[in-house]
Amino acid sequence: MRGSFDVVVIGGGHAGCEAALAASRLGRDTLLVTSDPGTIARMSCNPAIGGLAKGQAVREIDALGGWMGLVADRTGIQFKVLNASRGPAVRGLRCQSDKSLYSREMGRIVGAAERLWVSPGTASGFLVEKGRLTGVRTGDGSIVSCRAAVVTGGTFLRGLIHVGEECREAGRWEEPAAKNLSTALEELGFSLARMKTGTPPRVASASVDRSAMERAEGDAVPTPFSFRTSRERFPTLRQVDCWITYTTPQVHELIREALPLSPLYSGRIVGRGPRYCPSIEDKVVRFADRARHQIFVEPEGLSTDWLYLNGLSMSLPEEVQRRIVHGIPGLEGAEILRPAYAVEYDVVLAEQLRDTLESRAVPGLFFAGQINGTSGYEEAAGQGLMAGTSAALVAAGREREFVLGREEAYIGVMIDDLVTLGTDEPYRLLSSRAEHRLLLGADSAYARLTHRAAEVGLIDQREADEILEKEARLERVKETFRAARLTPGRRTQEALGGLGIPLAEQSTLAGLVRRPEVAVEEIREWAASLLPAVEAEELLSLDAAALARLRDDLRYEGVLRREKEAIERVSRAESRRIPDDFVYRALPGLSLEAAEKLERHRPRTLGQASRIPGVPPSAVTLVLAHLVAREKRLGKR
Repeated sequence: MRGSFDVVVIGGGHAGCEAALAASRLGRDTLLVTSDPGTIARMSCNPAIGGLAKGQAVREIDALGGWMGLVADRTGIQFKVLNASRGPAVRGLRCQSDKSLYSREMGRIVGAAERLWVSPGTASGFLVEKGRLTGVRTGDGSIVSCRAAVVTGGTFLRGLIHVGEECREAGRWEEPAAKNLSTALEELGFSLARMKTGTPPRVASASVDRSAMERAEGDAVPTPFSFRTSRERFPTLRQVDCWITYTTPQVHELIREALPLSPLYSGRIVGRGPRYCPSIEDKVVRFADRARHQIFVEPEGLSTDWLYLNGLSMSLPEEVQRRIVHGIPGLEGAEILRPAYAVEYDVVLAEQLRDTLESRAVPGLFFAGQINGTSGYEEAAGQGLMAGTSAALVAAGREREFVLGREEAYIGVMIDDLVTLGTDEPYRLLSSRAEHRLLLGADSAYARLTHRAAEVGLIDQREADEILEKEARLERVKETFRAARLTPGRRTQEALGGLGIPLAEQSTLAGLVRRPEVAVEEIREWAASLLPAVEAEELLSLDAAALARLRDDLRYEGVLRREKEAIERVSRAESRRIPDDFVYRALPGLSLEAAEKLERHRPRTLGQASRIPGVPPSAVTLVLAHLVAREKRLGKR
């Protein structure tokens, strides 16, 4: 191992991979330290990528030059758009992945990346000089000098696995915990907390009776995540079905009787679990009126017999787990290949971080992924990409920062939530968390973010130009549709009548597309015949995805325009920066409680200050008044 790198990334999970790839892509010599290079990007829980809000985040990662979406496309065995019948803002692309192939493909990409080295090992501490990070100490006592480091410890920091009364130190099944890193962070003054997550049993496919279950098919025409995926050669793997079954009242009674044996209820687990992905014990207790809970039976890959029982996470003893599984229709004879377990681990309270995910206490030290209190591969990968980008900029000595606003990306919403509000339970991306979700649909990710990625160097200009030209072409077609007028003359009525579309008054092509009964694919050839050659050619060049964008953008453009106008009004005040040296305790009229919260969080903008729990609007108004006064004083000088 070399003794010096620009950036060191600790941990080879989904956050670590995106962080290391981003830093190396920006030209920084990067070292990825992981306990076992063979487990890079391992899908330790659900073998799937995407979902509601999460699928949008994967598209954002792709628009920013990240790799999760492309690897998901290459290794997906079922693709499905969730909420497909609803508006674009709440649709979510999801794919079931081949677990082994996903890890192998991401490992191949990491291994082939220029200026990126992978080393087996662990981190045990940090070197800090004059208040800044200068190096990382590895588990064997070696020192690696660096200008920035990204810690992506996942569930490994003082990790404890629980199965009934059995408890052992581990970050994942049969993978050792990181015991020294928590101590090193505490010695640097970081506040840590405990959180908990869990995973369900795995069963043998041959032992399952699918005739007692409901078939859950993927989409007949799959939708890829990545712009780099060739639709002509997609999907690359054989597509499979998933299956649905349900718990029963008898199973619920068995779980209630066994609650004293659950470490979650006996008090042995102290960490908070995920609210939006609860264990089956939690579901039975919290939703006592429910007669059944849905279980998705999902394959872990094409070359394995393992099935994942999505929705049956628990930490009960193995014998109790066996009785629960065998009480579920279709699983009466299921062979359990690995029991469910809960894992408890340390997290860094994210309020200690800036919106670049750099720690305020130790400049140059970044954190990303579950160590920040999040759950899910997608949340981790988004943070990793942003932290790796910022670490590379710091290592290069560049003063510019790369931060996404809440109105720009779900990734921006997540990071702002974490560093401003914090979290006392594993954080999950939800569309309801984004107040501007109408603007954050998966299909608009490239329009929102590709130019930002190109500016910082995450995407080369050739790729960016190709994407941006497609976006510009779509905008030109939309403008053409807005301008093309239709009158209810004989020829027009005959043409539209043949398509089953009446036209009683003057309109435009855009007005026609806004009608819910009109399918833009069906009128494309006719619409092109009305247009000049250049405009017609552009319309005919749009693929199915672009046509769907054309339809959605025209139908919702009034709502979207009002949303953008509201953002502009608010952002002028919210985006006002607060200087790093601003002293809140010195402000006359500011309550002690508000001053303490503002000093602890150190918000970068008035918008962030307004979202801190316990900071009233009057306090934000007072800060604004003093900022204005300060600017006037400085201006006079």
